Amino acid sequence: MPRRRTLRQRIEERIARRRDDVFLTREFRDLGGEDQVLRALRGLVSDKRLVRLGYGVYGRAVISRLSGEPILNSPGGFLGAARTALDKLGVTWEPTDWERATNEGRTTQVPVNPAVRVKGRFVRRLRYQDTELRLERRSGRAAAGSGLAPINPGDSGIIVG
Repeated sequence: MPRRRTLRQRIEERIARRRDDVFLTREFRDLGGEDQVLRALRGLVSDKRLVRLGYGVYGRAVISRLSGEPILNSPGGFLGAARTALDKLGVTWEPTDWERATNEGRTTQVPVNPAVRVKGRFVRRLRYQDTELRLERRSGRAAAGSGLAPINPGDSGIIVG
């Protein structure tokens, strides 16, 4: 008689089958109770198989050859993983004015801090190591402390401030 797989083994198998690099706890809800799923995911984080990005949001991890610590394994880096998480959470977002200006060639300044403009209400914090996703509200105002100033669509491409 085959031995029954544990919840953690079933979660690991599901993660291995999936192509995406970001997982929500609700994706494993059908495998067991919430507390059990959270305990299994915490175990995967402590075993350096996953990294925690926020409340109920986890990312696929690989072990760094340099430091031996787990690092986020996402082609778009933290910003790409955060955008995937926002999509999975059902949050409508768009690129910030800074990013749009950089992509359109109106400025050569590249945004350092990952940021997105959020449409609607979203209050969770997504972070990886020392980097936190900055949220701008749809009204055009920058989030408090983000250091970003909105760009007017008609300006000459020179950013002051």
